[in-house]
Amino acid sequence: MATQLSTTPTAKVDQFFEELEAKKTILAKCTNLFTTLSTHFSSLQHSVTDKSQFIDSKLQSLESLSSETLQSLHHRQTSIPERESAAAARISDQKEAALAEVRAPPPTDPDLSAALKSLSRKMDAVALLRFVVSKRKESASLRAEIAEAMAEAVDPPRLVLEAVEEFLRSKAANSGVTDKRWACGLLIQALMVSESREYSRKILERAVAVVEMWKEHLDGESESGAAEVVMFLQMVVCFGLRSRFDDEYLRKFIMEFASRRDMAKLAASLQFGDKIIDIIDELIRSGKEIEAVYFASESGLTERFPPINLLKSYHRNYKKNVTTTSRKGNNNHATTDDSSTSELNSIKSIIKCVEDHKLESEFNLDHLRKRATLLEKAKAERKKSSTSGTKPQNKRGSRGNGSSSSRPAKSAKFSNAHSSSFGRRNLPSLQPSPGARFSGPFNYPSQTIFDGATVNPYAATYGTTHTQSPAGITQQHFSIPVDNLGPSGYRSSGSYSGQASYGIYDYRNGAPLTYPPPYTVDQPTYRG
Repeated sequence: MATQLSTTPTAKVDQFFEELEAKKTILAKCTNLFTTLSTHFSSLQHSVTDKSQFIDSKLQSLESLSSETLQSLHHRQTSIPERESAAAARISDQKEAALAEVRAPPPTDPDLSAALKSLSRKMDAVALLRFVVSKRKESASLRAEIAEAMAEAVDPPRLVLEAVEEFLRSKAANSGVTDKRWACGLLIQALMVSESREYSRKILERAVAVVEMWKEHLDGESESGAAEVVMFLQMVVCFGLRSRFDDEYLRKFIMEFASRRDMAKLAASLQFGDKIIDIIDELIRSGKEIEAVYFASESGLTERFPPINLLKSYHRNYKKNVTTTSRKGNNNHATTDDSSTSELNSIKSIIKCVEDHKLESEFNLDHLRKRATLLEKAKAERKKSSTSGTKPQNKRGSRGNGSSSSRPAKSAKFSNAHSSSFGRRNLPSLQPSPGARFSGPFNYPSQTIFDGATVNPYAATYGTTHTQSPAGITQQHFSIPVDNLGPSGYRSSGSYSGQASYGIYDYRNGAPLTYPPPYTVDQPTYRG
């Protein structure tokens, strides 16, 4: 009985503490749950506050933008009468000038500028093309004069479209294609540098028809030329026809002719968006790091694709390729020549790219310049020894024929000299350096938008010559006779490093190109 009395209070105490512990656990859980809920609701409150502030700032920005847009529209509306009267007066003056040109007898010997302006005033696209082709040898003067001359035309866009239509007719008839292609290229460039970016609805409809016709011609060809593709893309950009083409269709042209000096700017103007990153990645994978530098600079992606890293990668790869080629050739003369030419071209392309982007402080060029100088000297010595080695053979051939003529006999022309001199040395000398792909100096600002109404950012680089480094290409090293060039200024064949080469075509004496701003709508502004 005593035992039962002693154990009963203990059991009650134990039960009490168990209940107390259970309540303590429940209280701790409630406390934790309350803390979690408080934190969650506090986070939601902060998120809602941030979003509310963001929406308020957006609304303020929208109101400010709307106010500026309304002011701009009001200004344009109030300026319409003045602009109409100015345009009417200008058209009247141009009409009178054109009629005076028609009535007056043609001058006996007009200068280049006067003739171009006269043909532009007459809006005679066929005659203008014919005249430009006839002045092919004065291409530098033509590029300098043609933009100013086209400004005298009543309707420059229509003049260019009629010229392109004439070129496409010649292309269909396969008559005088290369001459007119070159001339049309000059006219399109002249239109690109014009201040006005507003075209009438009728002009835009005609531009659509012309570009669609041109696309059919390009699609029907097994291989398109670089110059013509650039002209086609310039037309697409100039008239705001980007939305009419698939990304993949335009990307094919961009990748195929990425080494063209205008292609980086065209790619930025064509608004590939995030897909431009894929294009640059593909250039890097295919060993075209130099082109990738220009594309990244033009698209404002130098942080994602640092130029110095790309240049170092290109430098490592070309050194590896040169070493591999030399080992496989076993000191063969032809292999040595090809390896030296390839190395020299690669060095010059690096030097040109570094100078264009003002990276001398980050990428030391002293060693490359010294190496380029040594390769140039070795190349000149090989050429000199090869030339001197062929002269006695020509004389023996001449004496052997018993002829008084200094012309060597056919058997002498194609004897050992064929393999030692012509076949191995002269052909590499015709190949342009990769630096010639960007023959004019570039000065790429970090930008992603082009403003046609502002000062042309490329005027300084397109309109002036570039002072090359001691390792820079000289025109004599890689020039070829005009007869071997197509009228477009490109050789029809030939390659360097597996890429198409385009001879000595150069825009340095031409008018600076200005690409229109990226289009946010399908069509640019109509005038009516």
